[in-house]
Amino acid sequence: MPWLSDRNYFLCAVIFYGIGMLHSVFLWREGFRHHDRITAGLLLAGFLCHSRAMILRGMTFQHCPVNNLYEAFTFVIWTIVGVALVVSLLPRFRFVAAFAAPIIFALGVFALMPSLDVHYKNKPEFSNGLRSLHAALSLLSYGAFGLGAVASSMFLTQEHDLKFRKLRAVSSMLPSMERLEKSMTYLSFTGFGLLTAGLALCPFLILQQKNEMRITNDPKVLWSMVVWGSYFVLLLRHTRFGQTGRKFAWGLIWVFAFVLLTFWGINLFSPTHKI
Repeated sequence: MPWLSDRNYFLCAVIFYGIGMLHSVFLWREGFRHHDRITAGLLLAGFLCHSRAMILRGMTFQHCPVNNLYEAFTFVIWTIVGVALVVSLLPRFRFVAAFAAPIIFALGVFALMPSLDVHYKNKPEFSNGLRSLHAALSLLSYGAFGLGAVASSMFLTQEHDLKFRKLRAVSSMLPSMERLEKSMTYLSFTGFGLLTAGLALCPFLILQQKNEMRITNDPKVLWSMVVWGSYFVLLLRHTRFGQTGRKFAWGLIWVFAFVLLTFWGINLFSPTHKI
């Protein structure tokens, strides 16, 4: 039936994400600990619809659904929601689902733009298995970086409360700044490792192309190296040179913002990456 298309399932998922966002915003001042189950339940309902949408799309193309920008964004969102739900099962991290809901909803609305769901012809063909693995690893890394940015925003919120609203900071439902900083670090290293693995497959993908092409001619590969280098510098300064706290958090937020703002444009100029 037409109304059971993958895009309609994803639309239902975004609606659930939006309700979860509204619930988390209205309950902000009361803290998330007593109400996070509702938000997590809404995200779970959206996640199930989202998963169904991805399964239907994947069955249509017979491989990992990452053929264009729409599918790439839905994959990243699906990853963020899945990780947020798993993490929120831990008693000390139940706030994560509610805190991530606004970002998830915003990304979902953007992904619904009709112009993103375009299928390109005449693009180089890669081995489906290796290409899907490369795309999945890269997109999973963006999901981890996105959660790292969420943890960074929570860290900055706590810091702001401690500096200007001491009473609110004492009664805050958010975790300690030390715990948030550890979460930022772990998520960043996870994303960095996934992105490194994804980029390591690039030479094998180039060799499997029918038409010869130099890596330096593809702006998406160069862009990916810039992102990889940015996170490498941030993690190096954090682990080796003692850059912690506010500067590290802002660095993670700004680099992820760069990824979101340039991801769409860089793919339009890439001859081999039309996702």
